[in-house]
Amino acid sequence: MSIDNPILKLFLKLLYPLALLWDGVYRFRRFLYNYDFFTSEKFQVPIISVGNLTFGGTGKTPFTIWLSEYLNEKDKKVMILTRGYKGKLENSSGILRSGKRLGFNPFEYGDEALLLVRRLKNAVVVVGKNRKENLEFYFDKELPDVVLLDDGHQHLKLQRNLNIVLFDALMAPERYKVAPLGYMREGFSALKDADLIVIGRASQVNSERLTDLKDLIKKHCNPGVKFSLMDYRPTGFFNSSYELSMTKEQIQGKKVICLAGIASPESFFNLVESIGADVIERLSFPDHYFFEVEEVKEIIERAHKENAYVVTTEKDIVKIRRIIDDASLLYLEIQVDFLSGKSDALEIISQAIEN
Repeated sequence: MSIDNPILKLFLKLLYPLALLWDGVYRFRRFLYNYDFFTSEKFQVPIISVGNLTFGGTGKTPFTIWLSEYLNEKDKKVMILTRGYKGKLENSSGILRSGKRLGFNPFEYGDEALLLVRRLKNAVVVVGKNRKENLEFYFDKELPDVVLLDDGHQHLKLQRNLNIVLFDALMAPERYKVAPLGYMREGFSALKDADLIVIGRASQVNSERLTDLKDLIKKHCNPGVKFSLMDYRPTGFFNSSYELSMTKEQIQGKKVICLAGIASPESFFNLVESIGADVIERLSFPDHYFFEVEEVKEIIERAHKENAYVVTTEKDIVKIRRIIDDASLLYLEIQVDFLSGKSDALEIISQAIEN
């Protein structure tokens, strides 16, 4: 439906007061914390927030993995506080320790927590939406050197040494409006608390659109805020036992059914296609979707008939592998690849963990 459609225009006008109210509530809440009307606790180790202003899909998980790996290289033990979205422990708490292979259940901890702990060497992942209370409870047991606050820009109960805010270059400019008019859960005014801006999928848009997005963000940031541009580099295709099954070169020309339950499935589909796979079907499900056995079986059967592979995301495989195993089922592993601003990011992070 065109934006010029009179019915749509009327509908947007009706939503405008709700968007103002939504934005006002978030602004007022941040004001109360910034001016100490609400208590924000300072902790005894550096806390780094990795967050965004929009609803999902900005690459927080791969960035958090990259950041944790960098901190591990600095001999820092990392504790990641994450909500464990849609897991049974979201409203309570649970802990995962890297290096432990105990068959943790994604239905309890959520998919992102399992992905994080599997990829990291010296880290613990604490699940539960009450992150301040969970940090207090587990800190003395684990004694981390650095705490990462996953999806933390709106979680103001903990003071941070560094606020990193992520954006997705592929998100359409017209969606940068506060809900329910757009895809933002908090307005641009929240960027006053940002120390580093990271724009993901930056190589997948033209320079003009990237410049427009950076200019839009800069208007709301404090002077001197650094920008980093990144994309995702595919490392290979792995089976459900996390073993390398096929290189990027080996997938070229092979038939693939893409399957994703993430916030930005199109970018995943496009990435698989860009490697050279023959994508014959694209199947998208809601973010954090828990797949049923029968629906995955049906997809695999279609793949067998087409002599194709089913390729999914690393976040989805932690759930799918619990219900089915098949040689044609693969996932694509990705890593963060900086296009610019990496040295600035490393300098800012190093300063934060040393203070």
